[in-house]
Order: sequence, then structure tokens, then C-alpha cells
Amino acid sequence: MTEVVLDAVNKVYPDGFHAVRNVSLRVPDGELFVLLGPSGCGKSTLLRMVAGLEEITSGDLWLGGRYANGLPPRDRDLAMVFQSGALYPHRDVRGNIAFPLEISGDASPASQERIVELSRALGIEETLNRLPSTLSGGQRQRVAMGRALIREPGIFLMDEPLSNLDAGLRTELRMEISALVRSIKVTTLYVTHDQTEALTLADRVGIMRQGVLQDVGTPQQVYDDPATMFVAAFLSAPPINLIRTGVWADQEEGIILGLGNQRLVLPWSDPRAPTLVSHHGRYLTVGFRADALRPAADGLIAGRVRALEFHGSEWLAYAEAGLPHVDPEAPYENDPPWASPEPSSGEGVLRRILRSAGIVAEEPTPEPGRHDGHHRRSDVVFRLESRSGVSAGDAIRLAIDTDRMLLFGEDGRRVDPVRR
Repeated sequence: MTEVVLDAVNKVYPDGFHAVRNVSLRVPDGELFVLLGPSGCGKSTLLRMVAGLEEITSGDLWLGGRYANGLPPRDRDLAMVFQSGALYPHRDVRGNIAFPLEISGDASPASQERIVELSRALGIEETLNRLPSTLSGGQRQRVAMGRALIREPGIFLMDEPLSNLDAGLRTELRMEISALVRSIKVTTLYVTHDQTEALTLADRVGIMRQGVLQDVGTPQQVYDDPATMFVAAFLSAPPINLIRTGVWADQEEGIILGLGNQRLVLPWSDPRAPTLVSHHGRYLTVGFRADALRPAADGLIAGRVRALEFHGSEWLAYAEAGLPHVDPEAPYENDPPWASPEPSSGEGVLRRILRSAGIVAEEPTPEPGRHDGHHRRSDVVFRLESRSGVSAGDAIRLAIDTDRMLLFGEDGRRVDPVRR
């Protein structure tokens, strides 16, 4: 069994930069685990600590049940492919793949057969006698993978192996990597900044930001049910709609969310209502993906179509609706004015009880509006299967699939329960 376990791992450089912060993670034997995040988030540093190329500042690492903090790289039973799979230019493809076997003194006929089998699996069998200079970028990266896998390591590490390839080659090689890794059942840690790679390759994916592991789950879990606002925004093409909302608990109606000058009401029967009661009088951020909105004559959100984009199988539409949007990178820098949803007449027994018990805050004081400049648009993005009947400049109303609504607190974390 070759599993990877990290327990409260930190990396602090001599200049004080805290690159990896308290990461705990378990990658089971045979799993293809993808570390995803923007440049500088610490994902490659974490991979290099697993490889033994970076020293762990604090925390513990186990590889295949062995405590590995002090193990040199050669004793960790792993192989690594980097962004640019550097090959020996004077050796042909066969010689490059065979190099690790030569170092270990294995020149048996069986090992030569393995080279041919692996090159066939990687689609480079016909290049075995060619030099690297005659290969395409995709072929060179396949050779680098073959050289790493020929030793049959217990752990396979890949650091952005496709980032130097064009889009067509990335798609082709991504499918080959997925099939190959799963066929040989080797525990794999794969680092990328590309959400498409992560969602299509991974058994599970971990999303990092500023050295912190934000969320871990299957691709569908982290997409449909993200733990933080950053994860929801990062795993989103087109961008998710993140809208600032005020929360109001009303005995007669339920939980009222103020969206600009419009109101979204969740009845008390909604399973999220009990959690949202404690946020009465506060700000939250509500998130809707583009496919959770649809044109409807009685839709809640009223706006005007600003632009349409054709994406082959679908259209994306951008509507100006005057809603206070939130930047997921700096979620609460500029609080929008309180959009006071109108409660029913009278305070209501429940609200009085909650306030007297100190469970909910007093109603917020309205804030003056803020002018953020014309360069900051607050478009609502939604999908259309066809642009039929929709043109730029049209007034439009949009209905919301509230079952797919995401709610985030002031710390950027989910307020409504994450269903895992």
C-alpha cells in the first residue's frame, strides 16, 4: 500500500514567507489526486516537499506507511515529471526511458520489454530510435513520463506537465495520462492551475489559496458544493454570480434575502432557514452559477441584456441588473448599501424572542451608496441554449434555481451546510 499522508505540514522560508500553511491530507493507494490553484498558492511547494526537494518546516509526512520527513529523495520510491520534461539530447527515446534502469543496473531482457510496452501505452513506440530534437512537445513530454514510470514507482508526482503544450495536445495527453495512471494503479499527485485538467483528471481534487488547502472532494463535490467562495469562483467558467445580500428573518414569510431592490424569500420549510436565522441583520454573499438562472416572465431578477456571446453549444448573456457584486479575491473591501427587504407588517413573535435571547442582531443601519466607477460592471451572467428572442438592449427577467444557491459568510466560507 503506497498512500501519502500529510499532517499539519508547513513551509516557511528563511525570509519569513509562509508558503504552505498547516496542510493535512491523505491520498489513498492508487488515487489520482489533483492539487489545483492559482500561481503562487503553494501547490508546487507542497509537491516538492513530498518529493524531498524542499524541507518541511513543521508537520509530518508519511509515504507508504513510512515516516518520510528525513528521507532523501532516492529513498522515497517516487518519480516526478516537471513542467518541462528535460531529456538527454544525445540519447534516443529508448535511451532516455531506459536511463533509470541503467542507473539501477537493470539491463535484463524483461526490462527492455517493459520499455516497449510502456512506449506503446504512451503512443511513442515508433519514436524509440529518434532523438529528442526530432520530437514534438507532446512526444517529449510522453518520453519524460515513460522515463519516470519505467521504474514502477510507488508514487508518481506531476508538476504542471501540460502547461507548455497547445490546447489540442493538452486535451489529447490529458486523456492518455488519465488512462495510463489508472491502468497501472499508481498513487499520483498532479499539480495544475487549469480547472479543466483538475475536473477531468482527478479522482479527488484539493484547491489551494495562499498556502491554505481550501477544499477537498471529488470534482463534482467541489464544483456543486464548494466549501468557500474562492473555490466556487475558481471552479467557474463562466464566472459565478456573487451578489451581496442582506438577511432578514420574518415570522410570517421566512428568510428574506435582499438582492438590490428585489427580495428572495426562503420559506421556513427550507432546510437552510434555521441556519440563516442567526444571520438576521447581517451581510452575506449569495452565489448563482450561470446555468442556475433562466429567462422567465415572472423571474425575480430584472435587468437589461448588455451583451451576448456565442460559445458553440450555447450562448452566454450578460445582463445589467444593478445588483451589488462581490469580488471573491477581496470579498468585503467595499460593503454595498443595505438593500432592506421589506418585512411583513409588525415585528413578529419569533424575531422578538430571538432578539431578546441575543440570537439575532438589531436591524442594520442603512449605509450610503458607494460609487465604484464605471469600469466595475455588475453584470449577471446566464446561459441560453439559443439566443432566440433575446437581443442586446432587451429588458429581461431571470428566475433563480434556489436549490443551487450558495451562501457565504464574511470569512468567505459557506453558511449553508456543505453536503458531502
